[in-house]
Amino acid sequence: MATRREQKAATRQRLLSHAEQLVVRHGFTGTRTLDVARAAGVAHGSVFLHFPSREDLMLTVAAEMGRKMTDRLHALAAGGTGLREALAAHLRCVEEHEDLYHRLLVDGPSLPPEFRTAWLGMQSAVATHVLAAAEVDIGAGTIRSMAPHLLFNTWLRLLHHYLVNRDVFAPGGSVLASHGQELLDHYLTLLTKEIR
Repeated sequence: MATRREQKAATRQRLLSHAEQLVVRHGFTGTRTLDVARAAGVAHGSVFLHFPSREDLMLTVAAEMGRKMTDRLHALAAGGTGLREALAAHLRCVEEHEDLYHRLLVDGPSLPPEFRTAWLGMQSAVATHVLAAAEVDIGAGTIRSMAPHLLFNTWLRLLHHYLVNRDVFAPGGSVLASHGQELLDHYLTLLTKEIR
């Protein structure tokens, strides 16, 4: 029989899981706590026992995605990998959460400042891996040297453009499953030194 603490943790996790599913369908701004409670099979007031406000629940959904992605990226891109491997790992991590990541990109400008802080923290963790991997390749002379912020932001902007417009590039499907490898190859072509 589960203890009270275990039951509370399970309810919290169930609320987060259903909140994430609803955010994917309705966005961060369109998801209501009442709908989360109904989907999780709990009383509406139970939501507020676990999350002080709707904004806190939504922020936790975004932060949990960021934590899962960065933990996975740490596992996939640890220790001296080159840029191709680090970017491929990043693509896998984003693809695993593509629907929710897309919602965060689309809804981001209308969300409270706390979301921006969580977003920047996640991108900072990604940048750490990408830039460390780029240094390996720059040191080996296989890619051109450039300002780190340009190297990372160019990659991120390319990726985000396809994710925001995924209805155009991959109607009804995963834009990263259909275009991820192409984006990776194109980006690396831009960085590759010409051999004379």
